Amino acid sequence: MTAFSERVERVSISGIREVFEAAGADAINLGIGQPDFPTPEHARRAAIDAIESGETDGYTSNKGIPELREAISAKHARDNDLDVPSGNVIATSGGSEALHLAMETHVDSGQEVLIPDPGFVSYEALTHIAGGEPNPVALREDLTMAPADVEDAISADTAAFVVCSPANPTGAVQSAEDMRAFARIADEHDVLCISDEVYEHIVFEGEHRSPMEFADSDNVVIVNACSKSYSMTGWRLGWVAGSERRIERMLRVHQYAQACASAPAQYAAEAALSGPQGIVDEMVESFEQRRDLVLDGLEEMGLDVPTPQGAFYVMPRVPEGWIEEVIDRGVIVVPGEAFGERGVGHARISYATGEAELKEALDVMANATEAVR
Repeated sequence: MTAFSERVERVSISGIREVFEAAGADAINLGIGQPDFPTPEHARRAAIDAIESGETDGYTSNKGIPELREAISAKHARDNDLDVPSGNVIATSGGSEALHLAMETHVDSGQEVLIPDPGFVSYEALTHIAGGEPNPVALREDLTMAPADVEDAISADTAAFVVCSPANPTGAVQSAEDMRAFARIADEHDVLCISDEVYEHIVFEGEHRSPMEFADSDNVVIVNACSKSYSMTGWRLGWVAGSERRIERMLRVHQYAQACASAPAQYAAEAALSGPQGIVDEMVESFEQRRDLVLDGLEEMGLDVPTPQGAFYVMPRVPEGWIEEVIDRGVIVVPGEAFGERGVGHARISYATGEAELKEALDVMANATEAVR
């Protein structure tokens, strides 16, 4: 009789996707992390030009076209003051594949991966798919992850730990001191730090710093994507960056699982990374205004809301029955338990949609709050 692998049986459908798929046509969907801005015109045009010229008709290099990898290298120099050679980059099918490559390459059966709790849903699932055991690390009151707690959780079975800043689902931004400490932990304990930097540009307070900047070893791997910074979620173009030996091993997985990232998306991403960056600043300014609008509304309801310093999520503590009441009234939010055991009692709300919809959703939430009190 046919059966399914234990790894797959330990993975369930993402709670984010469940609410996304269940949303009615008239619902206000604050459950999905998708900017409502258009992809920059110059990025779209680059893909169209590449298609019309026939440059996208065949496979690209497994790692990606040279122009894109050079643009990623230049981006790390420009934005992060990091020397990442273009040969130490793999273009992937979104940040999701980049995370999968990092996990699959570095985690053996039964080994542990330390993940933030609450944290992005993929961390636990991809650890299971790699045959590993997720070990959740509780967050501080401000929803950042304490380096001391990570260090205390490391054991002989620990293969890696995940850092995400700015964070999904919390919007928290780790300090430079935290990132320096995470790099030291990776160096001293000889474990891999997987740094999820997909939201790096969307920062309102503090600053984004990569632990790779502070590492003395090659025990940091960066996962990133064009999805959020350039409103390119549907293009599915990300990358993973690391040392030559780590990239070579990740390439072994990538070349069989994916072969190469979508060729049109690679040309679009190269243009987005190399072209005018003003659209990113405009988006961040708008997200900050929306954050303040949502924070004010939730606080007026009497909810306890840690202030997000980045990304475009807020994670208030909500009374029992609140999430169901809000969803029943036509506003989609994600239950906090979708992001880990310590997300229970929270809701994740995305404010990556327009202000008019956010104001309407806040009115619904206010009525729902009154109904459950």
